[in-house]
Amino acid sequence: MSTTLMVALDVDSLAEAFAVVDRLGAEVSWYKVGKQLFTRLGPAVVQGLKDRGKKVFLDMKYHDIPNTVGQAVRSAAAIGADLCNVHASGGPAMLRAAAEAGHETGLTVVAVTVLTSMDAAELSAVGIAVTPAEQVLRLATLTRDCGLPGVVCSAQEIGLIREACGSDFLLVVPGIRPAGAGKGDQKRVMTPSEAAQAGAQYIVVGRPILAADDPAAAARAINAELRG
Repeated sequence: MSTTLMVALDVDSLAEAFAVVDRLGAEVSWYKVGKQLFTRLGPAVVQGLKDRGKKVFLDMKYHDIPNTVGQAVRSAAAIGADLCNVHASGGPAMLRAAAEAGHETGLTVVAVTVLTSMDAAELSAVGIAVTPAEQVLRLATLTRDCGLPGVVCSAQEIGLIREACGSDFLLVVPGIRPAGAGKGDQKRVMTPSEAAQAGAQYIVVGRPILAADDPAAAARAINAELRG
């Protein structure tokens, strides 16, 4: 199974975003547009990426009543997103609404299990008295049963999900840090090669590329690590 690098465009302006994209060139084909950039600039950033021939993961983590989430997924498809996500903790009815909208529009929709910034203490603070791995597995199987093709999870749970949900289940894995890079606010992390060997189809990398002295070289190094 091949693993594809996604770069998180966690910047504040179109100029910054497209400078990164143009600098990385053909090295990166997928970009994650999250709340920071989309809240400031809206669909223009998605359109600009599509104009440059790139694929877009719209990382809005929709979590609302089923009808609202279904319509949000349809809107994501309408502006050109290739992949979007919802929170699996929104429950079965919401997940089924997202799946229906995804099937209707052709947009790939995955569900977020447990944020990579959360550990057992964080889960306990919000009333979830199980380990992150147990909660991830519960939400991944719920996602599968509700008709969605995959989840967002940390690399540490890839093996558990593969065993429960099969080899075709789509895994998008943030919290990736090359060897020697700082963790920042991430708690459940792996290196690119570790995530690839475990079976991630996509890995998401932001700060280790964006903050590098040479972002293109950083992206090339990660891609070489994935191929190796």
